[in-house]
Amino acid sequence: MKVLFNDGHVDEIPQEEELHVIRHSAAHIMAQAIKRLYPEADFAYGPATDNGFYYDIDLPEGQKISEDDFPAIEAEMKKIVKENLKFETYELSREDAIKHMEERGEKYKVEHIGDLDEDARITFYKQGEYVDMCVGPHLMYTKALKAFKLTGVSGAYWKGDSNNKMLTRINGVAFRNKDELTEYERLLAEAEKRDHRKIGKEMELFMMSEAGPGFPFWLPNGMRVRNALMQYWQEMQDKFGYEQVQTPIILSRSLWETSGHWDHYKENMYTTLIDDEDYAVKPMNCPGACLIYKSRPRSYRDLPLKLAEAGLDHRHELKGALHGLFRVREFTQDDAHLFITPEQITDQVTDTMHLITAYYQQFGFPYKVELSTRPEDSMGSDEDWERAEEGLKKALETMGVEYTLNPGDGAFYGPKIDFHLQDCLGRTWQCGTIQLDFQLPHNFQLEYVDSDGSKKQPIMIHRAGFGSFERFTGMLIEQYEGKFPTWLSPCQVKVLPVSEKTREYANEVASKLRDAGIRVKVDERDEKIGYKIREARSIDRVPYMLILGEKERDNVTVSVRDRATNETTERQLDEWLPELLAEIKERRG
Repeated sequence: MKVLFNDGHVDEIPQEEELHVIRHSAAHIMAQAIKRLYPEADFAYGPATDNGFYYDIDLPEGQKISEDDFPAIEAEMKKIVKENLKFETYELSREDAIKHMEERGEKYKVEHIGDLDEDARITFYKQGEYVDMCVGPHLMYTKALKAFKLTGVSGAYWKGDSNNKMLTRINGVAFRNKDELTEYERLLAEAEKRDHRKIGKEMELFMMSEAGPGFPFWLPNGMRVRNALMQYWQEMQDKFGYEQVQTPIILSRSLWETSGHWDHYKENMYTTLIDDEDYAVKPMNCPGACLIYKSRPRSYRDLPLKLAEAGLDHRHELKGALHGLFRVREFTQDDAHLFITPEQITDQVTDTMHLITAYYQQFGFPYKVELSTRPEDSMGSDEDWERAEEGLKKALETMGVEYTLNPGDGAFYGPKIDFHLQDCLGRTWQCGTIQLDFQLPHNFQLEYVDSDGSKKQPIMIHRAGFGSFERFTGMLIEQYEGKFPTWLSPCQVKVLPVSEKTREYANEVASKLRDAGIRVKVDERDEKIGYKIREARSIDRVPYMLILGEKERDNVTVSVRDRATNETTERQLDEWLPELLAEIKERRG
């Protein structure tokens, strides 16, 4: 596909970059349509995103745009597409650019120009009567936009700052063709069906409250899922040789100054006063791990020191950005910090990758791996960075992992490997990460005594696999559509007595299951058995139902209804129970 770059030249772009250009051009066409329909509208930002595009708009007092207005806006967009307007580009000096935008009444663009570096190029794109400040690239003609749809409206603060004005954000999607849009709409309907907020409410897994936006309440069923996931995580830490620790939730300002968070992350932290001194609720666990390392002298024989922590963290997120369990203000990170010598980089990164990939194989998530290397603004010696990057590359190659190289996108404190999971809806999630860090060991003056008696600084590895238990649980809810594998299910077996005559037998069966460690419930309500079965299947989503009538009671058997096959078979409980226990122990599914 040929596109127009901001220096005026036209060139082909790789296929993987086409959607970004299509979506960016769709944002401009949407803005043009809105300007025609709402002439007083003022425009802020309108970028392409990973999943579509949006534009933040300032509407005059008394005007608003809702989803009811989308058909009119989409109709105007189609009209602009049909007009086949040519995209043109030009560059202006800072002074002329400000004057140009002032003449058009674009106060947000004027402010944006003021935020740019003095030597920044300021370029514009134009189609028909519409002009926008933009770096591009863009389509050649509006007619090249083949398939689009507006998807939602929300509020967004100018520059993401809650002290600024709330703008109207219009979201949309755009694709290469109508078939891709149709597939998107299918996935959208599937996403609505699988929405973890909807299923979480139906299954009584978690809740949110205006008493604490972004702070999840875990309900009994949700805690059962969470505890099963946590038990799996703890077993994996033991298997891979980690020591489990717990660091305080609130720590002093001096600690966060040492780590650098007070200067660079304070706006995302919750602070308080204790004994007239500043403290902060931890947004991450690494400084606490550094204090544990420093609590006694360390020798090279102590390394690697592998500290795992299911750490409860708090980070301030704008209220409008909160989204179920996916975006919260309180979360439990499946964290670990490894303190190693430079010679141990490859072995420890390889071992850590084995752990993280084992997680994803357990839950059936395909993933892609990305290696990010030294940015321009970095700390540490050339030798440190070269050794670290080579160690990461060697680990990836040792495991035979295909990866994408992302030059210059590492953290300032070290290179990293990121794992991007793909869910059942085709969405990608950055969950796992392995980050090498030269900075925190330096800030906290961490040392170990090497074999020659000299004192050296360890390298720190930050590691997460799930990312957070909250977000990963939300992903699992949607991945399984609430139909968790038996080992994760909040209720593993639901016992359904057909009538009052079999309630006593139902409770006897349930008691035997509980004694064996099975999570079981008995539905003793005076409802028809068909209703109980439908509810257990569609609301509770239990893996197994035991339907107990007079025949089962008299034969001392159970009729097992299997969710996977939807078949019912009469079994001896003592024969079936070991099969169930084996399924749970092996974490099948």
